[in-house]
Amino acid sequence: MAKSKLVKANKEIEKVVVGSYKKIENGVVGSFNKMSDKFVDNYFTRENESVAEAKKRLAEEQKVSLEKSKKDMEERKQHQQEIIKENRKRAESR
Repeated sequence: MAKSKLVKANKEIEKVVVGSYKKIENGVVGSFNKMSDKFVDNYFTRENESVAEAKKRLAEEQKVSLEKSKKDMEERKQHQQEIIKENRKRAESR
């Protein structure tokens, strides 16, 4: 019987703690999203463009930028490997 009282008490505490956490989380996330929307609206929207459209466009631009960066990095890596091979060949021929 003692265990069941403890289990019930723990369940009640759990509900209160989780409920409080969720309220705080929702408040913080909601506030962040409002600030984010206001920032995007002020600095990144174009004429007749909604905040959602601007965010979508920015995400697509970021994706393209990341892909280009990865491609450039691979090209630099290959170039460095070629230089290393040439330097090794020169060192071996000496």
